[in-house]
Amino acid sequence: MAKESIKARELKRIRTVAKYATKRAALKAAGDYAGLMKLPRNASPVRVHNRCKLSGRPRGYIRQFGVSRNFFRLMALEGKIPGITKASW
Repeated sequence: MAKESIKARELKRIRTVAKYATKRAALKAAGDYAGLMKLPRNASPVRVHNRCKLSGRPRGYIRQFGVSRNFFRLMALEGKIPGITKASW
């Protein structure tokens, strides 16, 4: 499990990206790169990293479900994800 401070930092980045999205789009359309440089670094959507909603794990993230591979496997085996079953042939 990721530390709570890491999870909070990622949420802060997401909020900052949402806050400056319209301003960034306007500056990019105008070609004002000096103005873009004055915005906070975390206002760039590139700095946001996908993290598991349950554990905060940054690697092995399954975008369709929003969780890491570990929690996906646990939830699938417990039957908490509809339509997902363990493969057997």
